[in-house]
Amino acid sequence: MSSSSSSVVRVGVGVLIRDPLNPTKVFAGIRQNSHGSNTLALPGGHLELGETWEQCAIRETLEETGLQLCPNSVRFGHVTNDIMEKEGKHYVTIFMMGECQCEVTRPKNLEPHKCAGWESFSWDDLCSLAAARKDDCRSGGDDDEDVSPRLFGPLLKLVEEVPPNVVRFFNGR
Repeated sequence: MSSSSSSVVRVGVGVLIRDPLNPTKVFAGIRQNSHGSNTLALPGGHLELGETWEQCAIRETLEETGLQLCPNSVRFGHVTNDIMEKEGKHYVTIFMMGECQCEVTRPKNLEPHKCAGWESFSWDDLCSLAAARKDDCRSGGDDDEDVSPRLFGPLLKLVEEVPPNVVRFFNGR
């Protein structure tokens, strides 16, 4: 097998950043101009050579939102194996969880060409979005009529797998 970019499994890091003004919610935004365009995703990106998962989570959060995470709060949440057949991509996505250093800072959209902006969502919000998409698929609904965002594949898989430590994180623990 060749090592072309289409045949290589990539490592992505998604960051569950607790909203300091609403500690049962995390920040997410609508992706633009990339695979998974027009889907709701967490801040994150590719793990760089020699980088720890924690370093990647801190770097991506700062680059995309301007938020500084407390380094000692950044911890492993879950991992998903994401095969994106339509896009011809395969990712292993590592979900990290963390807290903001400043309790009143709001995320900025520092990459408007990649994200429509940041809002905060609870676990129940994400579960509702996942369930609505499943209901829409079963009923053969028209995507153009749906006003709720779809979840980016790795985030959808995270919600479907219901990892206990991620659910605890959303519950403020």
